[in-house]
Amino acid sequence: MKLKALIVSFMIAFAGIVNAQTATEILTKAQNQAKVENKNVFLIFHASWCGWCKKMEKNMDDPAVKPYFDANYVKTFITVQERAEKKNLETPGGDAVNEKLGGKNQGLPFWVILDSTGKVLEDSRVNGENLGGPASEEEVNHLIAKLEKTSKNDKVDPEKIKEVFILKKK
Repeated sequence: MKLKALIVSFMIAFAGIVNAQTATEILTKAQNQAKVENKNVFLIFHASWCGWCKKMEKNMDDPAVKPYFDANYVKTFITVQERAEKKNLETPGGDAVNEKLGGKNQGLPFWVILDSTGKVLEDSRVNGENLGGPASEEEVNHLIAKLEKTSKNDKVDPEKIKEVFILKKK
């Protein structure tokens, strides 16, 4: 009975690996969707352990700014830099795409805004340093400037972005 359970567990795990989308497939799908919807791609490299990644994603989904992000970007995620016990969560080929787009040694989250052809329009670096999940007023102002340059449909509302993204002191 134990052997049967072990075999079934192995088959399920193997099926998950075989069916996992590669980073290139995820990016291609997002670019195709962006082309059809007249949007850009907002690609976020993240990991399950990354608190700033979760904060960034939560902020982008906040009801005050979600309509803006949804109108202008196809948001997509690639999982990288997982710890040893969670390596199975990584997107196959994610590290290579992250490196190709300039995210090697930048920390997480690292994000890139691309057009539907894959051309990099902006990324989360400011003066060579990763902005990551912006939380200070200065960081959020950099985010707003990058959004203003890459918005295709709705105009960014800087005050709403600030209200959601600037970390409030308790």
